[in-house]
Amino acid sequence: MSRVGVVPVAVPAGVKVEVNGNRFDASGPKGALQLRTTGNISVAVGDGQVTVTRGDDAHRSKALHGLYRKLIANMVTGVSTGFSKVLVINGVGYRGEVQGNKLVLNLGYSNPIEYPIRDGVTIDAASATRITVSGADRQMVGQVAAEIRGFRPPEPYKGKGVRYENEYVRRKAGKAMAGAGTA
Repeated sequence: MSRVGVVPVAVPAGVKVEVNGNRFDASGPKGALQLRTTGNISVAVGDGQVTVTRGDDAHRSKALHGLYRKLIANMVTGVSTGFSKVLVINGVGYRGEVQGNKLVLNLGYSNPIEYPIRDGVTIDAASATRITVSGADRQMVGQVAAEIRGFRPPEPYKGKGVRYENEYVRRKAGKAMAGAGTA
């Protein structure tokens, strides 16, 4: 029995959920999302909660049971409160700013990087070294944040680059000078 799949998903006030065949729709103040289910997985809505059940005990059905329950829980949370990731830019002259519908990053390359902002994702540059990626779709928010971080990942010697807010970058010692201290 799936420990994740059997737990019902509570639907908060202001969120509308609907099941049409194998399609699950969720809409709320932060947007609308939809999901198509496959296999022997069925979704039911009732009494302010969503339950996910599987038709058989096949290995694939067991794997999909917990997966779809978690995806539905993420959708409900996303359309009600949303998700966000904060990126921090470290380095002399490294900065980022939003210009229209693109994010412009100066990360030590000869030319600035222009990253187009996708639909469904909001990017806010509160300061030149702090970028917040937010939206209703958890997967898309994580993907956009990972792509921005991928332009200049943090390096271990000086810590320069783009990192997540709570990411720990293990620092390494620099090159030791040979013969230092000897006369």
